[in-house]
Amino acid sequence: MAEDPVKIGAAVRTARKQYRLTQVQLAELVGLSDRTVRAIEQGSGSPSLNAVVATLTALGLRLEVRSS
Repeated sequence: MAEDPVKIGAAVRTARKQYRLTQVQLAELVGLSDRTVRAIEQGSGSPSLNAVVATLTALGLRLEVRSS
C-alpha cells in the first residue's frame, strides 16, 4: 500500500464502500469518531497512527513499511 495519506484514504473509502458501510458505521465499528474516519479517507488532519491502523484492520487492509 502506498504511504501517501491521500492514497491510503482512497483505499479505505473503496474498502468501506465494498463492505457497504457508512462512515458512521465504520467509526462505530472501530471506536472512532466519524470525523476521524472522514479525515483518514480525505488524507487530511492528523489522525493517530493507531486510528489509521485500526481502520485498515477493520477493513481487511494493512499498512506495509519497507526500508529502502
